[in-house]
Amino acid sequence: MMIRKIVAIDEDKCSGCGLCAAACHEGAIEMVNGKAHLIKDDYCDGLGDCLPECPTGAITLMEREAADYDKGAVEARMRAKIAGGDADPAPHVCPGSMAKVLRHQAGQAPKRSESRESRLMQWPVQIKLVPTQAPFYQGAKLLVAADCTAYAYAAFHEDFMRGHITVIGCPKLDAVDYTEKLTEIIRNNDIRSLTILRMEVPCCGGLEHAAKTALRDSGKFIPWRVVTVSTAGKIIDE
Repeated sequence: MMIRKIVAIDEDKCSGCGLCAAACHEGAIEMVNGKAHLIKDDYCDGLGDCLPECPTGAITLMEREAADYDKGAVEARMRAKIAGGDADPAPHVCPGSMAKVLRHQAGQAPKRSESRESRLMQWPVQIKLVPTQAPFYQGAKLLVAADCTAYAYAAFHEDFMRGHITVIGCPKLDAVDYTEKLTEIIRNNDIRSLTILRMEVPCCGGLEHAAKTALRDSGKFIPWRVVTVSTAGKIIDE
């Protein structure tokens, strides 16, 4: 044992995106019950390749007593994985879940319903995949939308996504309560306004309830509104 730099993971900040596990060349980090964990001290070289990948700042380097980095053990483990048909040290990670800001080329502003330009300002968009903290949230107008609204309402990009950070979900299909995650997003970031876009169908009430409860539980006082879209693609309440 020795005092050295080693990765420390704040489980409360971890969003479960898995980017750190994908970035760790030694396979020292794995996802356990939806959270990143350092599985063994001597697998971590302490260089911090995983740090830049974390969108929530859950990973830091700290100095503590730990077993020395064992390069031989890491290489042996990787060889065993390859031999077992598992060459990917983080098979659970979806590469498409990496959080990023999207920038589109500026052009002449078209009329609302004639635009062919995407208004998506960040990735990912699914509530289950978005981080709870990221640079794109700062000063953002947040749109929490039922995923069906993008198909039902023809001008979804121009009339709702434009100028907003967009997160989407379906509480019925995802079978989860979004309240806790949305609360963390609103509480931990400089969100300027909240728009809840739902369908008229009853199951969309779960999304509206989660977003409203999240705003209340966050302790923030920001402008908010609920807009309802009919199955025929018309706005029937706002």
